[in-house]
Amino acid sequence: MQSAVSQVRIVFTDVDGTLVDNEHHPIPASAQTIARVAATMPLCLVSARSPEGLYPIQRQLGFTGPLACFSGAYVLDEAGNELYSSVIPFEDALEIKRYLERELPDVLAATYGFHDWIVDNRSDPRIVREEYFVQAKSRQSHDFEGVFGRRGVHKFLLMGEPASIVAAQRAMAERYPNLNVVRSNDVLCEVMNGEASKRRAIEVLCDHYGIKPSYAIAFGDGPNDIDMLLSVGKSFAMANGEPEVKEAASAVLPWTNEECGVARMLEALLGF
Repeated sequence: MQSAVSQVRIVFTDVDGTLVDNEHHPIPASAQTIARVAATMPLCLVSARSPEGLYPIQRQLGFTGPLACFSGAYVLDEAGNELYSSVIPFEDALEIKRYLERELPDVLAATYGFHDWIVDNRSDPRIVREEYFVQAKSRQSHDFEGVFGRRGVHKFLLMGEPASIVAAQRAMAERYPNLNVVRSNDVLCEVMNGEASKRRAIEVLCDHYGIKPSYAIAFGDGPNDIDMLLSVGKSFAMANGEPEVKEAASAVLPWTNEECGVARMLEALLGF
């Protein structure tokens, strides 16, 4: 599917490994271009992060726009109104949590739903690191129902060493074939409802704005970006992207996330 760059009407970009630096924080040098693009067309963050992990990106880069959170499981419009939600049902989430604790003790599982993020132990170094990266705070709690009610949860985030994450991804995909189980990097694996995907988020947001996906462009670096990159008119893998992502994209950028690749490509495409 091809689209002339002069017909670009909407921009989708992953965040970690794509729009932000290797500390997972916004790059000030990108701010002027990102804000300018967002002032002319929707610029949508499409990420495994929660809303609270994406708001700081928008604030620090000086723009507003819609959000596709939890790898597409929770989509919000530019005003924060819910456009789409795909949850793991409450009882299923409880069973998954028990399975993780019993069968996959080498990985730590954090639980996300709507605007809440709960963990068993906030002092665990993996949680401390994740809070630093996303500039958001978790809450220590074992009370699923008290936090989420019976609405269900949007995501489990599995954290661990690379070998443990590969094994966990395989085990979860085999046991729960109805779930979307995908690595976001070598130490993180996302577990969502099987209907949730970044591709679905693109469809929801394009429909919201009345824009055909063929007039969209997208940027990404990780395996959970592939379906998004395949669903737009023109897609770009970061220079630091994984090999299978580069193969899926329409083109590979000559720049990494650290080199402001998204902003530089937008400048070139849109004539800024």
